[in-house]
Amino acid sequence: MNRRQFLSVAATTLGAFGVKVDGYPAPIAASTRTAEPETPMAQMPRPNVLVLMSDQHKRSCMGVCGDSVAITPNLDNLARKSIRFTNAYCTNPICAPSRASIMTGLYTHHLETRGNSKAFSPKHKTIADRFNSAGYLTALIGKMHFVDAQTHGFNYQLEFNDWLQYLGPKVNLYADEVGRPNSGAGLPQIDSLWQIEGDPWKGLRKPDNRLGRAAVGRISELEEEDHFDNFVARESVRFLEEYARSNEPFLLISSFLKPHAPFMPAKRFADMFQPEQMKLSSTWGKADMNHLPKEVRHYIEDCPVTPELKDPAEARKRMAYYYGNLAQMDDCAGQVLHALRRLGLDRNTIIVYTADHGEMLGDLGLWDKFQFYEGSCGVPLTICMPGSAPSLCDTPLSLISLSATLADLCNVPFPGPSDGKSFADLVRQPRSKKNYGPVFAEYSLGNHNAKYMVRERDYKYTYWVHDIDELYDLGSDPEEMRNLAGQPEHLHTVKRLRKELFAWHQPTEG
Repeated sequence: MNRRQFLSVAATTLGAFGVKVDGYPAPIAASTRTAEPETPMAQMPRPNVLVLMSDQHKRSCMGVCGDSVAITPNLDNLARKSIRFTNAYCTNPICAPSRASIMTGLYTHHLETRGNSKAFSPKHKTIADRFNSAGYLTALIGKMHFVDAQTHGFNYQLEFNDWLQYLGPKVNLYADEVGRPNSGAGLPQIDSLWQIEGDPWKGLRKPDNRLGRAAVGRISELEEEDHFDNFVARESVRFLEEYARSNEPFLLISSFLKPHAPFMPAKRFADMFQPEQMKLSSTWGKADMNHLPKEVRHYIEDCPVTPELKDPAEARKRMAYYYGNLAQMDDCAGQVLHALRRLGLDRNTIIVYTADHGEMLGDLGLWDKFQFYEGSCGVPLTICMPGSAPSLCDTPLSLISLSATLADLCNVPFPGPSDGKSFADLVRQPRSKKNYGPVFAEYSLGNHNAKYMVRERDYKYTYWVHDIDELYDLGSDPEEMRNLAGQPEHLHTVKRLRKELFAWHQPTEG
């Protein structure tokens, strides 16, 4: 197919989406022309979909977002060509539940996956199931934290265990980095594999004197090409080279581990950042401890995952290695994007970048995820449509709707049940003021520290089952320093948002 033929086909296909092709206005979709017979949906060519996903990427940590430390040229370049959603949120600020919601379009309270150790049932259909039924070749390369051996509908799948097999005897280097069993970091990928005999690495790892579950960080002893993220990039390129020219459109999810722990980037990326050059968050040490829930105070005062981070010098060191991880992930994402362009596939591929949750990175003195504050629950989200103009969209959105949106953009049926609501109209018209309703999130369901969140316009309200409420006005207090929930003048807002939250899901006692 030559360029002119391709543009003709792409323009006809994408005209239904109201976008431009190669800078030219798309013609009116065939279905609106009375002089031409309607083309059956099954015969219409459909765009490919590439979803690039990372783990624990703080939404603001990109050059395009104004972060002068972050080295993310590939994601920045993609964002400049995309619709960038500046107020996107995960449904649950922890790996497995968040990813389960992205894949199924169901909230945690409708799934079995409520933590990082239990899988969701195969009765719940995923984005792969839906796209398979529409004739797509579906592939998952990288981390999805399915917890067990289910493939959940993907035709082609490579995950942690395939990388560990690739590593061979070099696995011991990664076992040292992880330090102890941690399915979030892929060792083991499936918890039950080690439940009978126990941790096979116990007593064999080189101790690094960490005080908690995750080390502050260091330069990795693995060669750059041996890192999981580089494996994901290589295998994603291999998939594109071998399968993307078939007659089937493809849905490829390339899912990286970084910048998630272990905070041990390859030397080339670690050398880009020096701890003494890191600047602690403007809210570091300034949290109003008298108006925060007990668990939040505990995470600030004790830093249970990495106690060393109470020391500002160690905190700066963590930041440097986090940014190193992020730079390495960006480089790997760039390899996939470059292959897409080299193969001429970018002109007919919807490209998404997002993460399963964020990272506090010292905001309020907090680290990791687990919270509903912007650093933890907020996620990056960019969607690049072939031929569409880049734009910013500040409408609050949830990743619960990502699968339904992609299906909508590709004319793929998305039968229920689904909690997500397609925001394809915002992709087509990002400056639209259409309100997609409140954004909800939940964490630690059924446990003593269970909590639930709703964001409506500028207000964010968190209900803790066994602790005090939180209410923040993100318009006047974007750093979430002032909890308004206990103030009499905000009592009406608290009651209104609590009613809305309980109508969405009645919290359960832990």
